[in-house]
Amino acid sequence: MASTDVLLHPVRLRIVQSLFDSEPLTTAQLRDRLGDIPPATMYRHVAVLVEAGVLEVVAERRVRGTVERRYRVSGGRVEVDGAARAAMTREDHRRAFTAFAASLTADFDRYLAHEDADPVRDGVAYRQAAAWLTDEEAAELVAQIGALVLARAGRGPGGGRRRRMISHLAVPDAYRETDRAPAEQPPAAPPRGTTAGADRAPTEGK
Repeated sequence: MASTDVLLHPVRLRIVQSLFDSEPLTTAQLRDRLGDIPPATMYRHVAVLVEAGVLEVVAERRVRGTVERRYRVSGGRVEVDGAARAAMTREDHRRAFTAFAASLTADFDRYLAHEDADPVRDGVAYRQAAAWLTDEEAAELVAQIGALVLARAGRGPGGGRRRRMISHLAVPDAYRETDRAPAEQPPAAPPRGTTAGADRAPTEGK
Protein backbone atom coordinates (compact mmCIF):
# COMPACT_ATOMS: atom_id res chain seq x y z
CA MET A 1 0.00 0.00 0.00
CA ALA A 2 1.16 3.56 -0.65
CA SER A 3 0.01 7.09 -0.05
CA THR A 4 -1.71 9.16 -2.70
CA ASP A 5 1.00 11.83 -2.50
CA VAL A 6 3.62 9.25 -3.48
CA LEU A 7 1.76 7.57 -6.32
CA LEU A 8 -0.25 10.38 -7.86
CA HIS A 9 2.68 12.32 -9.20
CA PRO A 10 2.86 12.13 -13.05
CA VAL A 11 6.55 11.18 -13.17
CA ARG A 12 6.38 8.64 -10.34
CA LEU A 13 3.25 7.10 -11.84
CA ARG A 14 5.01 6.60 -15.18
CA ILE A 15 8.04 5.05 -13.47
CA VAL A 16 5.85 2.57 -11.61
CA GLN A 17 3.87 1.72 -14.75
CA SER A 18 7.11 1.02 -16.62
CA LEU A 19 7.88 -1.67 -14.05
CA PHE A 20 4.48 -3.39 -14.10
CA ASP A 21 5.02 -7.07 -15.01
CA SER A 22 8.53 -6.22 -16.16
CA GLU A 23 11.94 -7.64 -15.39
CA PRO A 24 13.83 -5.54 -12.81
CA LEU A 25 15.25 -2.42 -14.43
CA THR A 26 18.13 -0.09 -13.65
CA THR A 27 17.69 3.67 -13.63
CA ALA A 28 19.50 3.80 -16.97
CA GLN A 29 17.00 1.33 -18.45
CA LEU A 30 14.12 3.38 -17.07
CA ARG A 31 15.60 6.44 -18.75
CA ASP A 32 15.66 4.52 -22.05
CA ARG A 33 11.95 3.80 -21.69
CA LEU A 34 11.08 7.27 -20.42
CA GLY A 35 13.50 9.38 -22.41
CA ASP A 36 11.67 12.65 -21.86
CA ILE A 37 12.38 12.57 -18.09
CA PRO A 38 15.70 14.28 -17.19
CA PRO A 39 18.22 11.99 -15.42
CA ALA A 40 18.29 14.03 -12.20
CA THR A 41 14.49 13.97 -12.06
CA MET A 42 14.46 10.22 -12.66
CA TYR A 43 16.95 9.52 -9.85
CA ARG A 44 15.05 11.77 -7.43
CA HIS A 45 11.68 10.15 -8.01
CA VAL A 46 13.06 6.61 -7.97
CA ALA A 47 14.55 7.41 -4.55
CA VAL A 48 11.15 8.66 -3.33
CA LEU A 49 9.46 5.46 -4.51
CA VAL A 50 12.08 3.27 -2.83
CA GLU A 51 11.81 5.18 0.44
CA ALA A 52 8.02 4.80 0.35
CA GLY A 53 8.31 1.06 -0.22
CA VAL A 54 6.71 1.17 -3.66
CA LEU A 55 9.90 -0.01 -5.37
CA GLU A 56 12.49 -2.39 -4.00
CA VAL A 57 16.11 -3.06 -4.93
CA VAL A 58 16.62 -6.65 -6.08
CA ALA A 59 20.26 -6.51 -7.20
CA GLU A 60 23.33 -4.29 -6.97
CA ARG A 61 26.67 -4.24 -8.74
CA ARG A 62 29.57 -1.83 -9.02
CA VAL A 63 30.03 -0.22 -12.42
CA ARG A 64 32.92 2.20 -12.96
CA GLY A 65 33.02 3.29 -9.36
CA THR A 66 29.25 3.63 -8.90
CA VAL A 67 26.60 1.22 -7.65
CA GLU A 68 24.06 0.11 -10.27
CA ARG A 69 20.76 -1.03 -8.75
CA ARG A 70 17.91 -2.96 -10.30
CA TYR A 71 14.38 -2.13 -9.18
CA ARG A 72 11.01 -3.82 -9.26
CA VAL A 73 7.56 -3.04 -7.90
CA SER A 74 7.31 -4.28 -4.31
CA GLY A 75 4.98 -7.25 -4.08
CA GLY A 76 4.27 -7.11 -7.82
CA ARG A 77 1.46 -4.56 -7.55
CA VAL A 78 0.72 -1.09 -6.25
CA GLU A 79 -2.38 0.17 -4.53
CA VAL A 80 -3.32 3.28 -2.61
CA ASP A 81 -4.25 2.17 0.90
CA GLY A 82 -7.94 2.22 1.75
CA ALA A 83 -7.75 4.92 4.39
CA ALA A 84 -5.87 7.28 2.08
CA ARG A 85 -8.31 6.64 -0.75
CA ALA A 86 -11.29 7.31 1.50
CA ALA A 87 -9.72 10.61 2.56
CA MET A 88 -9.22 11.84 -1.01
CA THR A 89 -11.13 14.99 -1.92
CA ARG A 90 -12.79 15.59 -5.28
CA GLU A 91 -9.80 17.70 -6.25
CA ASP A 92 -7.49 14.83 -5.26
CA HIS A 93 -9.45 12.53 -7.56
CA ARG A 94 -9.31 15.09 -10.36
CA ARG A 95 -5.54 15.33 -9.94
CA ALA A 96 -5.21 11.54 -9.85
CA PHE A 97 -7.28 11.10 -12.99
CA THR A 98 -5.30 13.81 -14.78
CA ALA A 99 -2.05 11.99 -13.98
CA PHE A 100 -3.60 8.69 -15.10
CA ALA A 101 -4.87 10.15 -18.39
CA ALA A 102 -1.55 11.86 -19.05
CA SER A 103 0.29 8.57 -18.58
CA LEU A 104 -2.05 6.87 -21.10
CA THR A 105 -1.38 9.60 -23.65
CA ALA A 106 2.38 9.36 -23.07
CA ASP A 107 2.31 5.56 -23.50
CA PHE A 108 0.37 5.86 -26.75
CA ASP A 109 2.64 8.61 -28.09
CA ARG A 110 5.75 6.53 -27.33
CA TYR A 111 4.23 3.54 -29.11
CA LEU A 112 3.30 5.55 -32.22
CA ALA A 113 6.78 7.13 -32.30
CA HIS A 114 8.31 3.77 -33.29
CA GLU A 115 8.82 3.50 -37.05
CA ASP A 116 7.46 -0.06 -37.11
CA ALA A 117 4.31 0.74 -35.10
CA ASP A 118 1.32 -0.84 -36.82
CA PRO A 119 -1.87 -0.43 -34.76
CA VAL A 120 -3.80 -2.95 -36.89
CA ARG A 121 -1.14 -5.66 -36.64
CA ASP A 122 -0.42 -4.90 -32.98
CA GLY A 123 -4.03 -5.17 -31.87
CA VAL A 124 -4.39 -1.63 -30.54
CA ALA A 125 -7.91 -1.09 -29.19
CA TYR A 126 -9.80 1.39 -27.04
CA ARG A 127 -13.37 0.65 -26.10
CA GLN A 128 -16.25 2.08 -24.13
CA ALA A 129 -19.62 0.64 -23.13
CA ALA A 130 -22.33 1.29 -20.57
CA ALA A 131 -24.25 -0.98 -18.21
CA TRP A 132 -26.82 -0.45 -15.45
CA LEU A 133 -25.22 -1.82 -12.28
CA THR A 134 -25.67 -1.53 -8.55
CA ASP A 135 -22.63 -0.47 -6.51
CA GLU A 136 -22.09 -4.09 -5.57
CA GLU A 137 -22.36 -5.29 -9.18
CA ALA A 138 -19.96 -2.56 -10.34
CA ALA A 139 -17.40 -3.53 -7.68
CA GLU A 140 -17.74 -7.18 -8.71
CA LEU A 141 -17.17 -6.32 -12.37
CA VAL A 142 -14.05 -4.26 -11.61
CA ALA A 143 -12.71 -7.11 -9.46
CA GLN A 144 -13.36 -9.61 -12.26
CA ILE A 145 -11.51 -7.46 -14.81
CA GLY A 146 -8.57 -7.13 -12.44
CA ALA A 147 -8.52 -10.88 -11.82
CA LEU A 148 -8.48 -11.61 -15.57
CA VAL A 149 -5.46 -9.35 -16.07
CA LEU A 150 -3.58 -10.66 -13.01
CA ALA A 151 -4.13 -14.24 -14.17
CA ARG A 152 -2.08 -13.40 -17.25
CA ALA A 153 0.64 -11.46 -15.46
CA GLY A 154 4.08 -12.82 -14.69
CA ARG A 155 4.51 -14.78 -17.92
CA GLY A 156 7.50 -12.77 -19.08
CA PRO A 157 8.83 -12.32 -22.61
CA GLY A 158 9.35 -15.14 -25.09
CA GLY A 159 7.02 -17.30 -27.11
CA GLY A 160 5.92 -14.35 -29.23
CA ARG A 161 4.67 -12.43 -26.22
CA ARG A 162 4.87 -8.66 -26.10
CA ARG A 163 4.37 -6.49 -23.02
CA ARG A 164 0.99 -4.76 -23.38
CA MET A 165 -0.44 -1.99 -21.23
CA ILE A 166 -4.02 -2.69 -20.14
CA SER A 167 -5.92 0.10 -18.41
CA HIS A 168 -9.52 0.25 -17.28
CA LEU A 169 -11.77 2.99 -15.98
CA ALA A 170 -15.19 2.79 -14.35
CA VAL A 171 -17.17 5.99 -13.75
CA PRO A 172 -20.86 6.41 -12.88
CA ASP A 173 -22.81 8.36 -15.49
CA ALA A 174 -23.31 11.94 -14.29
CA TYR A 175 -26.91 11.77 -15.54
CA ARG A 176 -29.38 10.29 -13.05
CA GLU A 177 -32.97 9.49 -13.84
CA THR A 178 -35.51 10.40 -11.19
CA ASP A 179 -36.82 7.42 -9.24
CA ARG A 180 -39.84 5.78 -10.78
CA ALA A 181 -42.28 3.16 -9.59
CA PRO A 182 -41.45 -0.31 -10.93
CA ALA A 183 -44.44 -0.24 -13.32
CA GLU A 184 -43.21 2.99 -14.84
CA GLN A 185 -39.70 1.74 -15.59
CA PRO A 186 -39.02 1.66 -19.35
CA PRO A 187 -37.96 -1.66 -20.87
CA ALA A 188 -34.25 -2.32 -20.76
CA ALA A 189 -32.43 -1.22 -23.88
CA PRO A 190 -30.03 -3.60 -25.62
CA PRO A 191 -26.36 -3.10 -24.75
CA ARG A 192 -24.86 -0.15 -26.57
CA GLY A 193 -21.36 1.16 -26.60
CA THR A 194 -18.54 2.28 -28.79
CA THR A 195 -15.64 0.23 -29.93
CA ALA A 196 -12.60 1.79 -31.52
CA GLY A 197 -9.31 0.40 -32.53
CA ALA A 198 -6.91 0.16 -35.37
CA ASP A 199 -9.00 -2.49 -37.07
CA ARG A 200 -12.37 -0.73 -36.89
CA ALA A 201 -14.00 2.65 -36.72
CA PRO A 202 -16.15 3.60 -33.72
CA THR A 203 -19.44 1.76 -33.93
CA GLU A 204 -22.66 1.75 -31.99
CA GLY A 205 -24.91 -1.01 -30.92
CA LYS A 206 -22.15 -3.57 -30.59
